[in-house]
Amino acid sequence: MPTFTTYDGTELAYHFKGAGEPLVCLPGGAMRASAYLGDLGGLGAGRRLILLDLRGTGDSAVPVDESTYRVDHQVADVEALRAHLGLERMDLLAHSAGGNLALLYAAAHPDRVRRIVLVTPTAWAVDLPVTAEHRLEAARLRAGTELYDRAIEAYEGILGGGPDGDEAWEAAAPLFYGRWDDAARADWAAGAEDQNEKAAGAYAGPGAFDPPATRAGLRRVEGEVLVLAGGLDGNPRPALAGQLAELFPRGAVDVQPDAVHFPWLDDAEWFSARVERFLTSGR
Repeated sequence: MPTFTTYDGTELAYHFKGAGEPLVCLPGGAMRASAYLGDLGGLGAGRRLILLDLRGTGDSAVPVDESTYRVDHQVADVEALRAHLGLERMDLLAHSAGGNLALLYAAAHPDRVRRIVLVTPTAWAVDLPVTAEHRLEAARLRAGTELYDRAIEAYEGILGGGPDGDEAWEAAAPLFYGRWDDAARADWAAGAEDQNEKAAGAYAGPGAFDPPATRAGLRRVEGEVLVLAGGLDGNPRPALAGQLAELFPRGAVDVQPDAVHFPWLDDAEWFSARVERFLTSGR
C-alpha cells in the first residue's frame, strides 16, 4: 500500500486499480474510505486509478489536528499527492461530496488539472445546494411499486423532519441506486462501516467555503470538465448539474439514464465507456 506525507505530517494512503494513464479519484461520503469506488465499473481497464484515502479514512492516518478534516484544508493533501506522483497536470475524478474538494482544488490550482470528471457531485463550494424538493422530485419518479412507495414514504419523513434513524434510512435506501440488487445492498451496508463520522461532520463546517472566490477560480480552469448526473438522482438533479457545468469555461453535462447516485453500479458499461471517451477525447 503506497503512502505519502502531506503538508502537516499526516501520512496518507492511496490505492492503485487498473493500468494506463493515471486518474486521481476522490471519494465522497463525505469522508468515506475510497474502497467503495472499486474500479469504477471497469474504468480501470484503460486507466490507472489512483484512489486517495482522505485523512482519517481507510488506510490513511488520523491527523493530529482534527480541524483539518474541513474540506478546504484537504486541498493541500490533493496537491501533495500530485507532487508525490510527479504529475505536472492530472486528470481528476470526484464523486458526490468529493466534488467539493475537486472544485476547491481546481479553483486553487487551475494549471494543475487537465480534465475533471464530477460524478453526481454536491456543490456546496459554489453555493449550488441540493434541496429537499430536488431529492423528493427524483424519488417520486420511482413511485408505483411496493418497494419504492415504501422508500418514498420513509424519505419524505426524513426530509420533513420526522424519524431519521437506521430503520427509516434502511427503508429509503433503494432510492439511491438504479437497482436494489446485491451490489447495491452491499454498498449500502459498507457505507455504514467505512465513513469517518467525526470527519464527515467537520467536512463542510463553518468557514469551509467562499463561493464567490471559488467561482472566480473555476473561470481560470482551461481544462475540460464533465459533470455526470444520474437521470433518477436527486443529489443533484440534472438541471443543477448543468448549472455547475456552466461555471467552467469548458464545462459540459451528461445524464446517465436510469442511474442514481452510484452510476457505475447501475450500468457499469455505460458509465465506464462515457468517462473513458471524455478522458480520451474531451467529448
